[in-house]
Parts: sequence; C-alpha cells; structure tokens
Amino acid sequence: MEAIGARELALKVLKAVEVDGAYANIALNKHLEEYQPSKLDRAFATELAYGVIRTLNTIDWVLTRFIQKPLAAQSVWIRNILRMGAYQLLYMDRVPPAAACNEAVELAKKYGTPGMAGFVNGVLRNVVRHRDEITFPPLETDPVSHISLKYSHPTWMVERWLHEFGVEETIALCRANNVTAPNTVRTNTLRTSREQLAAALKEEGVVARKTRYAPEGLEIRGFVSLRTLKAYQHGLFQVQDESSMLIGHAVNPASGSRVLDVCGAPGGKATHLAQLMQDDGTIIAMDIHPHKLALIEENCRRLGVKSVQAVAFDARELPGTYTGWADYTLVDAPCSGLGVLRRRADARWRKEAAQIPGLVKLQEAILDAAAATVRPGGVLVYSTCTITREENREQVEKFLHRHPDFSPEDLRPFLPALVPEQELARGYIQVLPHTHGMDGFFVARMRRRKM
Repeated sequence: MEAIGARELALKVLKAVEVDGAYANIALNKHLEEYQPSKLDRAFATELAYGVIRTLNTIDWVLTRFIQKPLAAQSVWIRNILRMGAYQLLYMDRVPPAAACNEAVELAKKYGTPGMAGFVNGVLRNVVRHRDEITFPPLETDPVSHISLKYSHPTWMVERWLHEFGVEETIALCRANNVTAPNTVRTNTLRTSREQLAAALKEEGVVARKTRYAPEGLEIRGFVSLRTLKAYQHGLFQVQDESSMLIGHAVNPASGSRVLDVCGAPGGKATHLAQLMQDDGTIIAMDIHPHKLALIEENCRRLGVKSVQAVAFDARELPGTYTGWADYTLVDAPCSGLGVLRRRADARWRKEAAQIPGLVKLQEAILDAAAATVRPGGVLVYSTCTITREENREQVEKFLHRHPDFSPEDLRPFLPALVPEQELARGYIQVLPHTHGMDGFFVARMRRRKM
C-alpha cells in the first residue's frame, strides 16, 4: 500500500463521510488500518478529520466569505481540501499558516482539475489575512446564530437548549461537546482489579488514571490501538464510557438473580451486570437485530462471562414467555443520543428535531412491554444517552402514571459518588457533559409493588 500523508488520509475520510454516508469513526478506522500511518500522522489525521466534521457549519460559513460560488459547486475533493485548510488556520495554532496553505495546494494539484491549486491557495491566503476580522452574529441580539456558529452546533439544538438551560449553560454544553472525549475502559473485575489493570497497562506503555465516579473505570492514553493491547486480548477490560458504567450500578443486581437487558447489543452493560453478579445468575441480553448478537457473544467470550445469553427479540413484543420472570429489567432505550455528541464527530449533523417524537413513542412502547417482565417486588431501570426532557424525565413520569404498580426508588445508595444530587432521591439522575465531565445520560430506577 502506497504511503500517504496525514492530510491526505483525513481527506479520504471526509470524502467517505460526505459521499458514502460513512460514520466518521468507522471511516477513520478503516483508513488507519489500510494505510498504517505513524503514531504522529495517526494523531494528526484523527484530529483533522474529526475537527473538520465537528466544526463543519462554522468552517463553511467562514469559507463562504472568501469565495464567490457556493461550496456545493466545488467537487467533494476541493470542498474538503478547503475545509481542512480552514480548520488548520482557525483551530490548530501549532500548524504554521504557510504549511496549511502549501499542503492544501499540493492536494488540490492531485485531486483537482487544472487551476484548482491556484484557487485553493487564493482562498486560504485570504483566510489567513482576514481571519482576525471574522466576527460572529452578536450574542445579545441573535443568540441562536452566535452560539450555533461560534460553537458549531445545529440551530435546532441551540434553540432547544436555550429554552431549557439558558444562555450560559447552553454555551457550556456546546463547549463540552467540542472537547475530545477521553478513552475510558471498565475493569473486568472477574479477572483483575482496577489497580492491577492500571499496572498491566503501564507495562504496555499506556497511561491510566482512575475515573471520578465509576469504581471500575480508567481513563487511558498513550496507545495506538486498543485491540493490540495484551490487556484487551486477555479480557482484562471492556471499552465503556464512565457514565455508561454507572447504569449497571443503578441496576445493582444481586448474585443469582434473573436479569433482562432488553436492548442489549453490543453487550457492554450486560457484561457489566455479570461482573456485579459475580457471573452467578442468568442474564438475557436481547436485541432486535440478529447480526448484533455476535457482538454480545464475542465480548462475553473475551471477558470470560458465562451468565449472559444473547437472544434475538423485539422488545416491543415482550413479555412473551418472560411474564414476571425478571428480578431486574434494564431498558437502555434507543434515543436521540444528544448526550454523546463529543464522542461522535458527525452525529450532530445527522440528527433532526423531527426524529425525537418517534423515538419517544418507541421508548414508551418498549417500557410498557418490559414492565410486564418484572416480577412483583422486582426492579425496572430505564436509561438513555440523551439529555432531552421528553425522552427522559417526562418519559418516566408518564410511565409511572400509566403503571401505578411501579414507584421510583431513591438512587443515592446505588450511586454514592454522585451525592449530593437532588434528583437522586426522586429515583432518577440526568448527567450532563458540562456539569459532570462524562457523556450525557439519564437513568431512573423503579420498583414494582409486591402483590
């Protein structure tokens, strides 16, 4: 395979995302595997590709000030060469402007028609000359446009958050979404301790530090590929965000229990529940997509988990044979995913406000069906990785109104690291990236009344 530079690798990723509809992380990993760049090139290409995608509306807005024809009139290659150049000039202070412009020109010679190199050079040199004069719409008179452009978020999200959180908190949330999320892993306590895992990772050159809230979590850096680490291959950890780990603790299943994880792929939460149960009991991890069961099974094999069974099942069709079967049922529901935007560079541009009502109906249907699987005296936990009221607190409030045999249960004993949090006593918690430094998530714990 012919070696290519970091910028050209990033360009290929951007083309795959825009033209082929590829997810950014999948496209990046594919090209990193294909071209095997050096550690430095790998890091530069990752920052450049993700950075351009994350700040897409801002970069395009800036570029339109320096070109006569719309960006859409340019080829996908030239359009993204301009975007990469602009991103380096606006956001990557350590890159000399001359290097950003010259490298863009070289790429234009390779991927553009004759004359495009001069065009790209002219546009980017203009950005260099006038970048200090670029001003966003005033926050005081046009807060939506100001925040949307300065912090690179769709206007509909900004409008929603301004209404719900106010100006200062919306800006803090957008800023948090633009910070690269840490690589977080969950210690497989069936095989090792967090301290022993940190020591094993250190021997492989990986820097690890304890997470703030999750007792099994480590934030790690200094590696090229997780899958090449011996600690990964030996099943000593599972990749999982810290906030996601807290959901298992909210369930807190006892050893020997029967547990349903009704939206179970790829198995992160199911295998965590197995750890908390000392792998003693039965966990049914369901997913509507049969091909995803292999992900659950592969994670179980690597981690040495025996108590999880992967089952293809549409959670809306519950309870079926699971009527009153479960001591604990976890509904980690499909959602809008607005809590994990910092982790998925392209997600903010793929989502639309019109998708949320349909998701709310789907969540409601799954919750109602799953409720019938819980035995009298058993526990139902509902969670999402989003931050919208209608998918979270309002969803739970409406569920409790429809199902008076369920009542909220104080979460403080299960999530002690989050105390003091007023919401915990009410049986739920909304975690926000800018407040807690984790992916945004919601979790509610409810208990079914004994007959």
